Amino acid sequence: MGRRSPRTGTEPVTARSPLRLLLAAVFLPLFVAGAVLFGVWAALSGAGDSPGRGPLILLAAVCGVLALTALLDLLVVLRRLRRERGAA
Repeated sequence: MGRRSPRTGTEPVTARSPLRLLLAAVFLPLFVAGAVLFGVWAALSGAGDSPGRGPLILLAAVCGVLALTALLDLLVVLRRLRRERGAA
């Protein structure tokens, strides 16, 4: 189907692993808290403070992206679990 190499596993297609569910559920609030913490810290930092405002904003953005990734992974796993239970 237009792929260069054949698919060797089923996890990306059938993601419903309890470990993936647990990891996404644990890390989602941690990354959200990190994004909030670094964002507030950046907002309260002064001109001569170390670390500077730029790195704190970067850390907040990275935590935000990771939180979004964890949320999407959690939604995918839950949707596939729900679909599997409905078919059974």
